[in-house]
Amino acid sequence: MGTNVGEQFVSSLRELADLATRVAEQLGPDLERALAMVQETVSVGGTLFFCGNGGSAADAQHLATEYVVRYMRNRRAYPAIALTTDTSLITATGNDLGFDLIFARQVEALAKPGDLLIIHSTSGNSPNVLKAAEAARAKTVRVLAFSARDGGPLRALADHSVIIPTSRTDRAQELHLCIEHIICDIVERSL
Repeated sequence: MGTNVGEQFVSSLRELADLATRVAEQLGPDLERALAMVQETVSVGGTLFFCGNGGSAADAQHLATEYVVRYMRNRRAYPAIALTTDTSLITATGNDLGFDLIFARQVEALAKPGDLLIIHSTSGNSPNVLKAAEAARAKTVRVLAFSARDGGPLRALADHSVIIPTSRTDRAQELHLCIEHIICDIVERSL
């Protein structure tokens, strides 16, 4: 059992490393544009809004925390909000208006030009993130999407998409988090 398990670790980690290498080699301009969008927002005092479902919701919360508290360096707090955390608001919206509007309603209430909505959706198909992107566009708030596969309908609603070339949700989420940590690190160093 030990050898087989060891081989599974090696195989899975090599698969992740191979995908990360492909992303690094093929998506450089996409990653740089995502960085520029975040840098521009933070530098003018705009708020970063994050959303997603399931594991992507956890990533949204994780990233918002990195910006507000700190990532690697002590510095001023950057405005960032995860739209996935207020259970009273989410359940009231879901009950009264429908689950599809749980993020859009918050974007409508809180976002303003100069802010950035960062959407995590490996499929790019979830109605609630699509509605959030539509709400952001209606308020002239830019949208940055992190997705996988073909980017889904979210790709057309986003100002820019970083699409991980995989059909595996877990691998896409792992690389989204890695890429966004790198972006946060660069932002901390540059501002």
